[in-house]
Amino acid sequence: MNLVDHSRRSFLKSSLALSTSIPLYAGLVQAESNSSDKPLMAYVGTFSSPLQDVLDTQVDLPPGNGRGIHLFEINRKTGAMTPAGIHPMGTSPSCLAVNAAGTHLYSTNETDRVGKEKHGSVSAFTINREDGSLQPLNTVNSGGAGPTYVSIHPSGRFLLIANYFGGSVSVLPILDDGSLGEATDVKNDVGKIGPTTAVNAPEGSFAFSGHDRTHAHMIQSDSSGRFVLHVDLGLDKIYIWKFDENTGKLTANDSPAISLPPGDGPRHFHFHPNGRWFYSIQEEGSTIVLFDYDSKRGTLTSRQTISTLPPEFKGSNFCSEILVSPDGKFVYAGNRLHDSIGIFAVGPEGELTWVADEWTRGNYPRSFSFDPTGNFLYCGNQRADNIAIFQVNRSTGKLNFTNRYAAVGNPSHIVFLDLAEKQ
Repeated sequence: MNLVDHSRRSFLKSSLALSTSIPLYAGLVQAESNSSDKPLMAYVGTFSSPLQDVLDTQVDLPPGNGRGIHLFEINRKTGAMTPAGIHPMGTSPSCLAVNAAGTHLYSTNETDRVGKEKHGSVSAFTINREDGSLQPLNTVNSGGAGPTYVSIHPSGRFLLIANYFGGSVSVLPILDDGSLGEATDVKNDVGKIGPTTAVNAPEGSFAFSGHDRTHAHMIQSDSSGRFVLHVDLGLDKIYIWKFDENTGKLTANDSPAISLPPGDGPRHFHFHPNGRWFYSIQEEGSTIVLFDYDSKRGTLTSRQTISTLPPEFKGSNFCSEILVSPDGKFVYAGNRLHDSIGIFAVGPEGELTWVADEWTRGNYPRSFSFDPTGNFLYCGNQRADNIAIFQVNRSTGKLNFTNRYAAVGNPSHIVFLDLAEKQ
């Protein structure tokens, strides 16, 4: 500003305007800068100790190369992962969940041994919203041995736990400070164990993992929170529970369970974004089953079964993860031993059509996750000790390898948190 060209009155007006607008503008710039400077974080759960005292039928014994929960900063443009620290844990925090507010993280500790019953445990952490670091809150009994899955009820007031080796599911209350209370409910799976040969196994398959006893493998609520579903791999069943948000109790639904083909072994499932279609992946049968989900009654009706593998495949395979893309257009299925991700297009009625399969660039893909934008997919190769990063073609669903890896010992699960987003 050239003050010589201004009258005293103009100068005073300009000075007053600047005195009020500059701090406001500076504040906005600073706020925007602070927000954009905050990283997109990835938390990677690992097997950080060898599985011991387990059944001889356990096929994927990891050596425990992880060091706990591994933290990474994500490059938003390239998807690259930069190490940002490790929260050391020797109890195999193999599955992770972050609450909706982005303030707390929870881990299932699969190789922990608590009490005479040798149960696993679940840990709660506070997340530092500046740098993403973790501060432990507490650790509680998981309600069974080998907790392998954790999800957060839509109310934000409960954790849902699947105990694989214990063959049970449990409900843990989340207290006001984010810490965990003792279980409000534990349900033990009972019934006839399925056969060692899957009905839908590929030709020549010797795949056998969970058909020796009950094995709860995943638990999650529907979007309403009224119903909770969990799978038992050994029983070849998907259970459906009514959930009481006041007590944290599970009660059998009017239609309490649905059976999958004997020996196929349901492992994980994922709801379509519309809430009406439900996809279950079978570990030993190497299939995806499409169900119609009735959200009013909490019932499942099967409508399509499709192989996770290319038509020409022969031999053994163990399925792992299943995810529906955020836009609902594609379904992705993990194949261990074939070491691929099967890609399927979602039709107008939810039916699947095989598109392609993508090599995972590593051995034994245990799980994979999309970043918050859905533009990148991160695949944890358990036996290869790495995470391979793929760019997602949103039009075709295909995965393009970025030639980027992250080194992580025995990665098991990946979750994301964008610290730039407001709480």
